[in-house]
Amino acid sequence: MPTERKDFYKLNDNFVTIVGDDVKVGDMAPEFTSVIPGWATVKPLEESRGKVIILSAVPSLDTDVCDRETRRFNEEASKLGEDIVIYTISCDFPMAQKRWCGAAGVERVKVVSDVVNAEFGEKYGTLIKERRYLRRSVFIVGRDGRLTYVNYLPQLGMEPDYDEVIAEAKKALG
Repeated sequence: MPTERKDFYKLNDNFVTIVGDDVKVGDMAPEFTSVIPGWATVKPLEESRGKVIILSAVPSLDTDVCDRETRRFNEEASKLGEDIVIYTISCDFPMAQKRWCGAAGVERVKVVSDVVNAEFGEKYGTLIKERRYLRRSVFIVGRDGRLTYVNYLPQLGMEPDYDEVIAEAKKALG
């Protein structure tokens, strides 16, 4: 049973329950299973083994900040080589993700859903129990499977420092 923490993260003025423990730089990145359109399962870390992986956890693609963040990472992905892969993970239904990606022209970022088992949310400490969506965070997994960058944003409405994330991903290439 994953840990439940109720005393440190707020939505508006109320504390919410975060399921799972935070991961740290140097930890082995926990493997997780997600779903894609058609409900097929994927294991993002396994399918991208040997590459540098950026994991961008967002609450929902249908919100302004998540929309901007995913579009920005898509732009950045088009400038990066094949050795850096970017995933956006949300608890949106896979068909909604597919529709959003088509409308937004997002083709370089791999968008996966944690809606079925919330496995990513539990293993990375990002699942907000009361809403069943993810708190905004960014992780970088090095070629060796270890976390080289971890950033849990303190508020849902905050965007990550994109330049910092890209610089750290490039540094992880070695």
